Amino acid sequence: MNRYSKLSILAAAIAAAATVAYAAQGSMENDAMAITKAKIPLAQAVTAAEQHANGKAARAEYENSKQGWVYDVEVVSGAKVFDVKVDADKGTVISSAEDKADRDDDHDKRD
Repeated sequence: MNRYSKLSILAAAIAAAATVAYAAQGSMENDAMAITKAKIPLAQAVTAAEQHANGKAARAEYENSKQGWVYDVEVVSGAKVFDVKVDADKGTVISSAEDKADRDDDHDKRD
C-alpha cells in the first residue's frame, strides 16, 4: 500500500471518529435541554415523589419513557428505596415501585 493510500485511510478514520464524537455530544445536549419544555420544575417533582413515598429523594432524572417525559425520582424511605415516576406536565405520580437492587451500582464502581 503506498503512502498516499495509508494517509487517506487514516484521514477517513479520524474524520469518522470525530463525526461520531460530535453526534454523541449533540445528543447529550439535546436530552439535557429537553427539560426546559417541562411544565413542572424538578423541585416540584421531587416534592411530589417524597410525599408519595414518605421519604427523601436521593436521585432524580428527567427522561423520555413510554408515558412521555417524566421525572424518575429515587426516594429512600426507612430501609427501602422506591423508584417514583412523576409526570413532567402534570406533576402527578404515575408509578411507584420498590427498587430491590440499585441498577446504578455497577456503573458507580466503574467511574
